Amino acid sequence: MKKIIALLGLLALSYGASAQQYPDRPIHLIVPFGPGGFTDVAARILQKELQPVLGQPIVVENKAGAGSTIGTDYVAKAPPDGYNLVMISTTHVISPHLYKDIPYDPVKDFAPIMKLAEGPYVLVVNSKTPYRSVKDLIAAAKAKPGSIDFASSGNGSSQHLVAALFMNMTGARLNHIPYKGSNQAMQDVIGGQVPVSFVGLPNALPNVSSGKIRALAVTTKKRHPDLPNVPTMEEAGVPGYDATIWLALLAPKGTPPDVVQKINAAVTQVLSKPDARKLMNSAGVNVATSSPEDLEKLLVSELDRWGKVVKDTGAVVN
Repeated sequence: MKKIIALLGLLALSYGASAQQYPDRPIHLIVPFGPGGFTDVAARILQKELQPVLGQPIVVENKAGAGSTIGTDYVAKAPPDGYNLVMISTTHVISPHLYKDIPYDPVKDFAPIMKLAEGPYVLVVNSKTPYRSVKDLIAAAKAKPGSIDFASSGNGSSQHLVAALFMNMTGARLNHIPYKGSNQAMQDVIGGQVPVSFVGLPNALPNVSSGKIRALAVTTKKRHPDLPNVPTMEEAGVPGYDATIWLALLAPKGTPPDVVQKINAAVTQVLSKPDARKLMNSAGVNVATSSPEDLEKLLVSELDRWGKVVKDTGAVVN
């Protein structure tokens, strides 16, 4: 018995020391999307701001594909030591309802760290299209169902699902063109190869200002201050429509609570600074932080919410 107690004491000391010393080497932040999207932009802002606080390099790695499940699975199977984190978006709770045999549980296989931010998507069209309002687009889509293409960052992405929700609530059938990232999708909307998309603010703002695309509505219940003249979807004629996109940080299940709390405190410190908030705003999201416990509650509730959206819309990956 004395030997067992001594062993437990040594383990406790070892655990405490490792938590206190964290981090003592570079931290890998996995973005399960391609470069250029708002998740990637937000991750690189966090990378720059967080490195001086934690005193170690933050290495951002893009591991895109399969509705964000490839990069997320990589972190689910990584050692639970705080050196492999994943920045997820709403897609994290959408993909399990669209893809069969996902090799992880979106809640149980992760240690929640914190919610980071939230924001809208913007329904945009190429400026050369005749659609000047949401009602114009709906009317055209209903006149020739399936003849108007819309671009997304991939099958099962939040861009895909907010469009599916739009189609379900309006009866307007658009044709889904999935890309391997939101940046590629945006380029083809600008070029006119695909006329319609739901895009993040970082992609929307400069291209709306330059006249390359036209913003028809934002997906949230409130207008965005950077697009004050763009109506909400509800104002534009789709009652009850609301799709807020969020970002959050996860670690592998079993990551020591002290390490989780240290990361949470460091990120909270960083995102409380006005300059960091402005940078996140420039990425198209507003800072909205949480405790690990509140993030877990959000994951559970959003998994249920988007599961119902998938079921109601009949959305599928193709």
